[in-house]
Amino acid sequence: MSPERPRRRPTPSPALEVPAPEPVNETRPAEGQSPAASRKSIEKRPFLLDFFPLETADQTRLHRFYERLREGRVATTRCRRDGSLHWPPRTACPTCRSEELDWVDLPEHGHVYAFSAVLAGAPLGMESEVPFAVGLVDLDGVPLRLFGRIEGRPWTELRIGEPVRFETYDIGDGRMFYRFRTVEGSTSAHGPHGSGP
Repeated sequence: MSPERPRRRPTPSPALEVPAPEPVNETRPAEGQSPAASRKSIEKRPFLLDFFPLETADQTRLHRFYERLREGRVATTRCRRDGSLHWPPRTACPTCRSEELDWVDLPEHGHVYAFSAVLAGAPLGMESEVPFAVGLVDLDGVPLRLFGRIEGRPWTELRIGEPVRFETYDIGDGRMFYRFRTVEGSTSAHGPHGSGP
């Protein structure tokens, strides 16, 4: 038996000081409005905590998706080779790996497949908006189910099967994103505003 050697303690590495990100509030005037007239506060989020993606051509190969959102349209990719429709949009077909994809518009209407409420723990910048609903929406006429925020009525009043429509919105810093909004005055297969199964 060999004598036991003393164990070396690892040398502690110097602490890495990372300054806490400080939110920067800017006031950005609306078009044709003076800075004093505009009180919209914009919070700059640290990149790793930013819930929304970067959208320009120099930041993503999916920039056409965001360009269409600016036009008020939701679009995705379809493979030229095998015809498969993808969600989310892709840069290559997950089936045949082809990069020959076309951009196609999707329907603006659908029905709530499932939903839940965000009651706490919202992403950075959305803390003051809780509670809010998020859910899966089956789009009319295509075999796709999209996830997104659902606006238009309190989450306690949402119902499975309720009709919704797609809409785009500016998140406050010039980037666009999408959400769904309940369709007022319509009835689902389960009666007014749906009553669930």
